[in-house]
Amino acid sequence: MKPLSGIRILDCATFIAAPFSAAICGEFGAEVIKVEQPGGGDALRRFGTPTERDGDTLAWLSEGRNKNSVTLDLRRPEGRELFLGLVAKSDVVAENFRPGTLEKWGLGWDVLSGVNPGLILLRVSGYGQTGPKRDLPGFARIAHAFGGLTYLAGMPGGPPVTPGSTSLADYIAGLYGAVGMLMALRHRDATGKGQVIDIALYEAIFRVLDEIAPVHARTGRVREREGAGTLNACPHGHFECADGKWVAVACTSDKMFERLARVMGRPDLAERFPRTADRLRHRGIVDGEVAAWTGARAQAEVLAETAAGEVPCGPVNSIADIFADEQFAARGNLLRFPHPEIGEVVVPNVLPLLSLTPGSVQSLGPRLGEGNEEVYSRLLGLSAERIAALRASGVI
Repeated sequence: MKPLSGIRILDCATFIAAPFSAAICGEFGAEVIKVEQPGGGDALRRFGTPTERDGDTLAWLSEGRNKNSVTLDLRRPEGRELFLGLVAKSDVVAENFRPGTLEKWGLGWDVLSGVNPGLILLRVSGYGQTGPKRDLPGFARIAHAFGGLTYLAGMPGGPPVTPGSTSLADYIAGLYGAVGMLMALRHRDATGKGQVIDIALYEAIFRVLDEIAPVHARTGRVREREGAGTLNACPHGHFECADGKWVAVACTSDKMFERLARVMGRPDLAERFPRTADRLRHRGIVDGEVAAWTGARAQAEVLAETAAGEVPCGPVNSIADIFADEQFAARGNLLRFPHPEIGEVVVPNVLPLLSLTPGSVQSLGPRLGEGNEEVYSRLLGLSAERIAALRASGVI
């Protein structure tokens, strides 16, 4: 038994955000039925690096994990009725259409909850279900910009840049979606009542920008792009080593800097700049001394010396470095999954790690509609002939 065994989720969303919420729950036992448009399916199937299997991408194989795919045209009356039949036997529906789309198809919250009063509806969109921008299209890159993250990414005085992952907002919103599902399920179990979870992509980004909101409200300060460093601590950034590799150093307290100065053989620096405020006023000097020290040593030497001195320091890893790292290996962060059609596929492993009821990956992203016969016969009692007719008419 896994924590979410017995929970059924209808994932009729596309791309990453809401589907990621469903995938997390699927790793811990929920049955996830991926409802896709006949003919093409989820756009994520074509996003990223294609594989030999019908062009399905590695992104789809990874993020479509533990799901069963059925095809269903929600815009057609027959498709609507089939969907409502599935809703009546499910716990959660996850969607990320533009606000008003489900309502246009006759599948709004009033209809869904009327069929299943205990249903939980996860709705993820660019700007949320309310507000003057609710009808605008939104993607992760737009959410990064609108939510305030892109403005902070880049070098001082330079242009704003992509903050690492173009899909970051999707994944963070997906995490909030999974948390929302769990809280709503707990409430449903106590009261029998379902509810709507409303998440905007930009809100998920804005929520994780630490103190910029209270600082601006209190002082009027607008945080600008800070490059590899930060205005709150020093030395706190990225430093190049003699072999061309980089390390990240995070001295967030006076004690940490004292340790670093001792490791560098420069206790005089800790005496000269004993407090964070002193180091921030003389950031150029402090960062310059640290850069000179790391620049005279290979990355491995810097990491060994800082580790011995209990200084927070880590390598700036590429994906190749990650694949070779002993910590990633020890934690099992890279799951090598034997795929029956295309061979081994390496994907990020399940999080979080539960000691008694761990999650798992049972399958990678499914073929489009591979669960049609099994799902429609098991849940709706449709005959093989009826399923064939629905397929022939394009409903599934």
